[in-house]
Amino acid sequence: MRKNLLAAIGMIAVGGCNLAPDYVRPTPPVSAQWPESAPASGARHVADVDWHSFFPDPRLQTLIAVALDNNRDMRIATARVAEARALYGIQSADRLPSIDLHVGRSAARTPGDVSQLGRPLTTQRYDVNLGLLSFELDFWGRVKNLSDAALASYLSTEEARRSFRLSLISDVANAYLTLQEMDERNALTRETLRSRQETRDLTDKRREVGVAGDLDFLVADAALQSARAELSSLERQQAAAGNALLLLVGQAPENLPPGRHLNEQGIIADLEADLPAVVLLKRPDVLAAEQKLIAANANIGAARAAFFPQITLTGLYGAASNSLAGLFKAGSEAWSFQPVLSQPLFDAGRNSSNVDLARARKVIAVAEYEKTIQQAFREVADLLAARSKLSEQLQAQEATVAAQQKRLQLAEARYKGGVVSYLELLDAQRESFAAEQDAVQVRTQMLSTAVQLYKALGGGGGTGIPAPK
Repeated sequence: MRKNLLAAIGMIAVGGCNLAPDYVRPTPPVSAQWPESAPASGARHVADVDWHSFFPDPRLQTLIAVALDNNRDMRIATARVAEARALYGIQSADRLPSIDLHVGRSAARTPGDVSQLGRPLTTQRYDVNLGLLSFELDFWGRVKNLSDAALASYLSTEEARRSFRLSLISDVANAYLTLQEMDERNALTRETLRSRQETRDLTDKRREVGVAGDLDFLVADAALQSARAELSSLERQQAAAGNALLLLVGQAPENLPPGRHLNEQGIIADLEADLPAVVLLKRPDVLAAEQKLIAANANIGAARAAFFPQITLTGLYGAASNSLAGLFKAGSEAWSFQPVLSQPLFDAGRNSSNVDLARARKVIAVAEYEKTIQQAFREVADLLAARSKLSEQLQAQEATVAAQQKRLQLAEARYKGGVVSYLELLDAQRESFAAEQDAVQVRTQMLSTAVQLYKALGGGGGTGIPAPK
């Protein structure tokens, strides 16, 4: 019997049928080359650049590190991976037999008036055995495909965690850059406020001596109040940016190192973008979508297997005796073996519907995979185009700032000399202030584009996916 039982269990090693369709990765539904408007050349490959080296600002590095440890959404994503990994372990365990040790004693007393012997009867029994409970021989690959689907779901969850991790890094960086932008714009506005305060005071003195009129004073005062309103608006935006950064980080960090100004950040978008098929298929969001497709493909095989006979084994092997000492004596061997074959005959179309459901879900998974690739292609192409144009825009904007500052200096000198009216000076102040504000915003956009491109190309320095146990 032991030989028969071991032989039956050994049948799982015999290659059976796999009813899942052969998996073929869909051809990426995008162009084989990036658009001409999106130059892909660069000095560094993103795989060789981890986030520590891409973001050299020590303050930003600290904020990212704290966020990776404390962000609640990151904790949820990590827990999802652990959950999927455990589910895979549970499903994978069904591919091997589960053998339990059973030790028991039973005793019973039958009263004499109901006993066949006409006298009280006491019986007892001791059992010790190994039990094999309802183990399925996977001839048709049902259990294997369910295990493969669980593995793909785990890998998909891990890739989703990597994708969220990249998103968190880029979100923290962008929030930090936005806060730095608000700081610099506030500083510009305070300087403008100080300048307009001086101009209004000067205009008031000129009005007292009859050199300037009431109109000039009112215009100067209105310009001062406008600067105050602008400062209040920027301070409100600065507070909101700080709160957004704090939410991403997860807690208020202490003893932060000093940060850098926007023009000292050292975030350079000099990343090489290979061919689309090479870049996109390495992105964690694309890999996650593909793993979902693999899981859907395996589920078709599991659904198809329901049409075929299912063979399950249940067995016990051990010893039984009416005394504890007799368990290990000759002749106490006990066993039972129950192979069961079940063949579906009528299920009102349940199995057919399950196959149709699995096929429909695969169609959905294919469409979602292709859509993810298309969205990724557009994201990278947009960022590559923005990378080159924002650099040109910033150069032009900085030249505009220099020209407007020279114009303002001349206007101030001419106004103090009584050559021009205050309206000309005010126009020069407004144009110079607007040019400086625009330069700060363009510089932030250029840095943010570099951050987003790092994320869009898949980041670097990844730790890889741990093998499930």
